[in-house]
Amino acid sequence: MSARTLPPFDPTDPLGIDDLLDPEELAVRDTVRQWAADRVLPHIADWYERGEIPDIRALARELGAIGALGMSLDGYGCAGASSVQYGLACLELEAADSGIRSLVSVQGSLAMYAIHRYGSEEQKQRWLPSMAAGEAIGCFGLTEPDHGSDPAGMRTTAKREGTDWVLTGRKMWITNGSVAAVAVVWAQTDEGIRGFVVPTSSPGFSAPEIHHKWSLRASVTSELVLDQVRLPADAVLPEVTGLRGPLSCLSHARYGIVWGSMGAARSSFHAALDYAKTREQFGKPIGGFQLTQAKLADMAVELHKGVLLAHHLGRRMDAGRLRAEQISFGKLNNVREAIEICRTARTILGANGISLEYPVMRHATNLESVLTYEGTVEMHQLVLGKALTGLDAFR
Repeated sequence: MSARTLPPFDPTDPLGIDDLLDPEELAVRDTVRQWAADRVLPHIADWYERGEIPDIRALARELGAIGALGMSLDGYGCAGASSVQYGLACLELEAADSGIRSLVSVQGSLAMYAIHRYGSEEQKQRWLPSMAAGEAIGCFGLTEPDHGSDPAGMRTTAKREGTDWVLTGRKMWITNGSVAAVAVVWAQTDEGIRGFVVPTSSPGFSAPEIHHKWSLRASVTSELVLDQVRLPADAVLPEVTGLRGPLSCLSHARYGIVWGSMGAARSSFHAALDYAKTREQFGKPIGGFQLTQAKLADMAVELHKGVLLAHHLGRRMDAGRLRAEQISFGKLNNVREAIEICRTARTILGANGISLEYPVMRHATNLESVLTYEGTVEMHQLVLGKALTGLDAFR
């Protein structure tokens, strides 16, 4: 192909990554992008400033209607989408706001995934169709006030009393907690760590909401309190014992973050690019100065490298070849680079960068949470360090 017949350079897709996507993948991406543009972007600054989503349950039903909840799962009303399609959806949702992507991730990749992979047929039939439709919101109780990166030390217990289980303990920083109809809760038992499907209407269960957050403000974050919550024998997830259960769920959710963080970065980059072309200083647009162009070039390089990495991991997941260490590679790189892109975008916008009229500071503060939840930077560095050296440095 001669230079004359090459397509024009596209600043929004400088590497031509869209050429790697098939029509169905592009359709999924565009559907989620349009939904976010219609239902989230006009309101998100207000939701963030208020620290609430006024009708999160209605939003969940809409997400269910477009097939975004549990979308990579098969059956039970789930869309059965590919991993790449799910990743593209996460990118578009987080380009709107990390809190919206977190709602979808926790619902599908944690709560629904746990039930789908490790639950009984009765548990799947009871919960998954309504969760896929957004009629029932789920949450995932693993992190505790004193145990985050070391879940093996959890203090929540489940003890047998006759044929029942009795759960006692607390979970912390739980997305969707106070609006959930069902919680997947992990607890210590005499058999090891087990997962339990807990209807939130159970006596002794409460989920006080956490306020005064400066990050993920357009997201419901709660504590879970389990005060002698009595459950029937069939509440336990029958197909897994030990940390393998919750950690496999986290791997699935972290994969979505690899994509989603690039959505936040893309939104901030585009805001900076548009601003640089219209904001004038010293008689011309600031995008015409070398230092600003250097920032924009570096941001574009890291953004699209990150999208390529997410795409590569998605193809590996669809082929059944994606390892947990590779997901750590993606989360470590992409979230770290996304934060740097947001910070650089803020410098281009100057004082306007801290205003909610632009998305940059909102994305930057949200990503501070994304950086540490579902595995801190240090934990993913140690996962990769162990994989590279064969030596365990966790303790």
